[in-house]
Amino acid sequence: MMNSKHFKKEEFTCKHSNDNFINEKFVSRLDALRDACGFPLVIVSGYRSAKHPIEVAKKTPGTHTRGIAADIRVRNGVERMKLVSEATRLGFTGIGVAKSFVHVDIRDDTPVMWLY
Repeated sequence: MMNSKHFKKEEFTCKHSNDNFINEKFVSRLDALRDACGFPLVIVSGYRSAKHPIEVAKKTPGTHTRGIAADIRVRNGVERMKLVSEATRLGFTGIGVAKSFVHVDIRDDTPVMWLY
């Protein structure tokens, strides 16, 4: 059972396998991010099974397969900037920036930011 102020567990379900092993600590951090941003966070991709085509194409499974990552839709540069700024302030350690979404995760190793 997931306890979240802003999200339903179904939002994080793998679109390929229907599995959902999203990490509750991660969702709690997303709740704080949503509060800080002041606008809804629409999850484009949450948990991904290791059998998901995106993960299969990688050399090693990513943070989505560990349930500690999500891609969040952004509609414009203002939302993108706010999301990245607040995610950094709140201690997200993986941030990937694309035109239509921002990836956030709570990896344990070296913090990193990248562009898609």
